[in-house]
Amino acid sequence: MKNLYNKDDLKLMRAAEDSLLVGQNRVAELMKYAENTGIKRIGIAHCVGMTREANELKQRLGEKFDVYTVDCKYGRIPAAELFEDDSVRGTSCNPAGQANFLSEKKTELNISFGLCMGHDVIFNLKSKAPTTTLIVKDREHKHNTYNEFIKPNNP
Repeated sequence: MKNLYNKDDLKLMRAAEDSLLVGQNRVAELMKYAENTGIKRIGIAHCVGMTREANELKQRLGEKFDVYTVDCKYGRIPAAELFEDDSVRGTSCNPAGQANFLSEKKTELNISFGLCMGHDVIFNLKSKAPTTTLIVKDREHKHNTYNEFIKPNNP
């Protein structure tokens, strides 16, 4: 199984191990990981509905890194134009555009932040930089999938 990893993979895996901070949250670990790997430029691809939260994260990360954010409506593409279907309305999300924007900014690590199911998949596929997920979109459970869905209810 070790043959699945090249030298660079193992270096990143080791940096991840060295970034585990007992009692700390994922943002603190993400910052430690970026420091351990020499990352300077971080991108945040976020849902337009989470702009305030993405900007708060940008401010926190911005204390140590160059941070770039891009919302899902980047490019403001009409949905009817994108899907070539006049029955769809509004502005389409643009995960490939988000990935392209962050690539132009030369980000070294990207964060998926509340992107819709499927849009996160496309963003991850198109991102030139490695991507980690910080928040998943789960409308029913207020984006807290573990506590509301995965974790069993114990009366």
